[in-house]
Amino acid sequence: MRAITQLLHFGWQQALSCLFPVVIFASLAITQVIPLPFLPRYDWLLIIFLLMQWWMVRSGLETRDELKVITLFHLIGLALELFKVHMGSWSYPDEGYSKILGVPLYSGFMYASVASYLCQAWRRLKVELVKWPSFWVVAPLAAAIYLNFFTHHYWIDVRWWLSGLVIIVFWSSWVRYEVNGSHYRMPIALSFVLIGFFIWVAENIATFFGAWEYPNQTDAWSLVHLGKVSSWLLLVIVSFLIVAMLKQVKGKRFTLAWLQEKKTFY
Repeated sequence: MRAITQLLHFGWQQALSCLFPVVIFASLAITQVIPLPFLPRYDWLLIIFLLMQWWMVRSGLETRDELKVITLFHLIGLALELFKVHMGSWSYPDEGYSKILGVPLYSGFMYASVASYLCQAWRRLKVELVKWPSFWVVAPLAAAIYLNFFTHHYWIDVRWWLSGLVIIVFWSSWVRYEVNGSHYRMPIALSFVLIGFFIWVAENIATFFGAWEYPNQTDAWSLVHLGKVSSWLLLVIVSFLIVAMLKQVKGKRFTLAWLQEKKTFY
């Protein structure tokens, strides 16, 4: 009975953390079935996502610090989108006033929603990192993974080498989290794989509702190639590493401020 209770509590916390992605998928589905007046679909999606972001901060579901992280991911994702669309990896065929070089601005929210989930799940489940590698190992690894999304068009694709390196670097690392007062832990590498797989599932839903399309989906929708799981896995790793580094920096600043305040008090 307790196992079921814990599972339900965990599911509820996950559902709350996934609120932004759920709104994104719901908006994609609704605007695909019901054409909205006055503006192209891409522009309506941008307006909806901006309003949703504003409401989440206004209501307290998201903190201002989390908004900063999400904005960073929006910019990182938009830069990747501009490059990938230019290279023909995928496209946004519909019209829109908010398109830049063929990329609608709402697309950055796809990446921002991943950051939103990570930040909220981190806070709700009180995530702690166990045996986390040095910043000087994690930062170059995250940068190399992100840059490979660009450089593999001109050079060899080293994603599998980077995936192997991730396993080596995080072999002894765990993520510890809390569910309803009880503590659990999971290998970080396993959490990467699980999140990457579910994002691939979400990608299939997104392409089905016309969020974007791959070259093989131009004539008719088809399942996204399973090989894309590796791409999303690496993107999840980059996202997790960035969020983890920002959390650690904030934690150190908080500790330093607390020590200084204590010293002043005494």
